[in-house]
Amino acid sequence: MSFTTQIRLSLEKDHQTEQDDDGSVAVATAKPKLQQPPMYKVLLLNDDYTPMDFVVEILEQFFRMSRERATQIMLTVHTQGSAVCGVYTRDVAETRAEQVNRYSREHQHPLMCKTQKVTD
Repeated sequence: MSFTTQIRLSLEKDHQTEQDDDGSVAVATAKPKLQQPPMYKVLLLNDDYTPMDFVVEILEQFFRMSRERATQIMLTVHTQGSAVCGVYTRDVAETRAEQVNRYSREHQHPLMCKTQKVTD
């Protein structure tokens, strides 16, 4: 059996094929199924030591919130224990959370962020 025949048989076995008029094989490629990447929430957690102004600063700086929106989120964190700051792809969410955690430590505050996968 020739090498060309082996390839042809392999292609016919592995892929949906069609015969052209000249006897050659045309391989129909399957379209990849595209789907949205999983999304992750960035949660800001309450503590008893971080000043409210610092939390507002974090929300404005790292999550691009207006002062009013940042204040609303800060109050939600304060009263409910945590709040969602944003929803992003995994890499972006983890990066934002790490940036907030590092910035808080650099300023001697225990404020923490974590990520959580969005469930449907």
